[in-house]
Amino acid sequence: MPDSASTLAGPVVPAPSVAAPSASAPLQTSRFRTPGEGHSGAISVATVVVLLVLWTLVTNLGWVKPLFLPTPQAVFEQFWAYLTGQANDKPLWQHFLASMFRVFSAFFLACVTAIPVGIAMGMSRWARGIFDPPLEFYRPLPPLAYLPLIIIWFGIDELPKVLLIFLSCFAPLALAARSGMRSAAQEQINAAYSMGASYWQVVRHVVLPAAMPEILVGMRIAIGFGWTTLVAAEMVAANMGLGQMVLNASNFLRTDIVIMGIVVIGVVAYLFDLLMRWVERRVVPWKGRM
Repeated sequence: MPDSASTLAGPVVPAPSVAAPSASAPLQTSRFRTPGEGHSGAISVATVVVLLVLWTLVTNLGWVKPLFLPTPQAVFEQFWAYLTGQANDKPLWQHFLASMFRVFSAFFLACVTAIPVGIAMGMSRWARGIFDPPLEFYRPLPPLAYLPLIIIWFGIDELPKVLLIFLSCFAPLALAARSGMRSAAQEQINAAYSMGASYWQVVRHVVLPAAMPEILVGMRIAIGFGWTTLVAAEMVAANMGLGQMVLNASNFLRTDIVIMGIVVIGVVAYLFDLLMRWVERRVVPWKGRM
């Protein structure tokens, strides 16, 4: 006699078998690629070459007077003269070292002060209430606006130059650190607490690693502001520096030296930005993958 349960249930239909993917079969996954992930180095090189060719054509064909835009050959001649010490001025390496000292000493001081301030602002409402008003007040001000006060208060030695660059770097670093402290997901924080972590262990192992990408971006922005402020800082009775070299050449309408100095400042700033990108890839390799 057939079982009643099997009779009510009807015939048993075997479930369709699902073949497990073999280890040798490639996994078909699609990954969205952002525009920044492609190899853009060739495009950048081609852009620079095109700009140089246009500059050469416009100036050598006489479409623009040399007073307004000198030829690339004239700019390179001035660069070589400053590099070899043949120019009627201090050698380029002396201007370069003076500017590097001012920018990077100010940037270092900003890192060791602004990042802790930003972290404190992200962790404590008291710190946020204390530091937020002065930061938001002076952050939109151009450095030339408070340059006269700095000269009156601190004189015309190296201190006002470094201080002016320091102030331009401080605000973006502090705000980036404050914003980065809010990057950790609440689920990660709760998971750390559930495993018995203390408050400071959560900050050290969860919140700070999540904040590092924004802190590094803030460092890149801050060093850019530092190089931007360099010329204004070296207006304060400086006798050396790339900014001083540019300003002194502009007084004598030496456009070739002005453009040469601008190119040197831009190339150095760009190389340092590339270095910061490399550090960012090493320190926070998980950025953009979570």
